[in-house]
Amino acid sequence: MEPFTIDSFVHVVKRGARGMHITKNKSDQWRFVRLLYFMNDEFADENWERKNNKQGLLVRPMNWPTKRPLVKILAYCLMPNHFHLILKEIREGGVSMFMKKLGESMTRHFNEKYQEKGSIFQGAYKSRTINSDEYLRYVGAYVMAKNPFELYPKGGLEGATKDFEDAWQWAVDYPFCSLADYGGGRGYSVILDKDLLGEIFISPKKFKEFCQSCKFTDVRHPSNLQIDLV
Repeated sequence: MEPFTIDSFVHVVKRGARGMHITKNKSDQWRFVRLLYFMNDEFADENWERKNNKQGLLVRPMNWPTKRPLVKILAYCLMPNHFHLILKEIREGGVSMFMKKLGESMTRHFNEKYQEKGSIFQGAYKSRTINSDEYLRYVGAYVMAKNPFELYPKGGLEGATKDFEDAWQWAVDYPFCSLADYGGGRGYSVILDKDLLGEIFISPKKFKEFCQSCKFTDVRHPSNLQIDLV
């Protein structure tokens, strides 16, 4: 992990142990999306899931205290054996606290549901500090377009490069990624605070055009900005 301070933007990756899948079905995947909202809070309620099931997907019970986020979540993408987040540190230690809550909840749920033991993750999360607007622009495209393109059913990333329009629509419809919030028609999100990334990509058209210009098949960005966290 690279050092960062308050107001830093951070690209975070957390991978499954031994390459294992960290979710097994749609229910697990939707739970991840819900966790992004409910774990990003100073307040914690062990019964959040049972209480929330009665009120809707992303609705906080009325008797909970006002939400006090640990981080700003600018973007996310869930993959079969890992996930990517773009976060902003808004309080000292906020990213670490959020990642701890997220990882522990996912592991506990997975082990109880599938009768497993031990952490489902490969050690601590990996992070890279985003130190320029150019880097943030490319990381946004990398997280929200390149990653779902790898899941494109017509040839993965290579197929997406050949048929960008079809792959783009498929990726926008992939529900476990924030691409639709930047490049599609999804409206207000209670999970995201787009912050500077929303200022950089002011419209779905601009974001789509930038993603189409990126060479995701290259390990490095043309300006030699290292993206991959292995």
